[in-house]
Amino acid sequence: MGGISFSIESGRTLAVVGESGCGKSTLARMVTLIEKPDGGTLYLDGVDAVDTPAAEKKRLRRTVQLVFQNPYGSLNPRKTIGAILEDPLIVNMDLPKSQRRLRVAEMLERVGLGAEHARRYPHMFSGGQRQRIAIARALMLQPKLLVADEPVSALDVSVQAQVLNLLLDLQEKFRLAYMFISHDLAVVRYVAHDVLVMYLGLAVEHGARDMIFGKPLHPYTQVLLASTPSLGGAAQRRQKVKGEVPSPLDVPKGCVFSTRCPYVTDLCRKERPPLRPVSARLVACHYAEQFVNGGMGSHAVAVAATP
Repeated sequence: MGGISFSIESGRTLAVVGESGCGKSTLARMVTLIEKPDGGTLYLDGVDAVDTPAAEKKRLRRTVQLVFQNPYGSLNPRKTIGAILEDPLIVNMDLPKSQRRLRVAEMLERVGLGAEHARRYPHMFSGGQRQRIAIARALMLQPKLLVADEPVSALDVSVQAQVLNLLLDLQEKFRLAYMFISHDLAVVRYVAHDVLVMYLGLAVEHGARDMIFGKPLHPYTQVLLASTPSLGGAAQRRQKVKGEVPSPLDVPKGCVFSTRCPYVTDLCRKERPPLRPVSARLVACHYAEQFVNGGMGSHAVAVAATP
């Protein structure tokens, strides 16, 4: 993975989007220090988290926590909810048992559950309640960054909004920074401040949410947004992308999207475009400026005949 660069400030949400296999979850594991990057730098709380002593890395791990996709598989079925929430405190902090239990009760209240739930087991809760418990566990160490990897995709649609609103309330209360990984663009539009679009392990477009959704400049971003169903109004023009995502072991020489892009040229096949500033965001496309002015125009007609 390379070509990914971003920062997340307190109280803001960066959404990372892209097709399955584009590298979203790998990026999450690197940010949470589960995997070590092959190169580059990673700063957490202003400290280099890659080349740092073990004691400092342990402290940094407390500043960033992960909420997993599946609330049914991320909680130990043999432990009570109280024990699950106490585990991070036992491992990372020297607190007496009475104080740990008090913090468990407080955190359960903050996620909309009662202190009495601490004595129950995961199978006694619904999916939405389990995800609330998973969020509570992630917040036990008072992190500054929360990485949410598809946190509502396994939940019923009727429950998703409740969990999303909880995350937004907690962000406002604790000034949390979120890295929100999702393939659901409707969810992303609801929660994100900024959006990072990934393809084959690279960033292809990165900017403010309203900019990305209002006028996407990279062809891949355009395809992603055009594939999102909409309710009511005029029928949305749907773009189709041909072919399959190339193997990450055999990345195209030029633009990583060149094998599927409807506007591909010889330049795209030969030279990889840098991620550069265009119209108040970063775009990795040789022809991004032409999309600012309303599309590829006559160029698109010429490209259509390209085999």
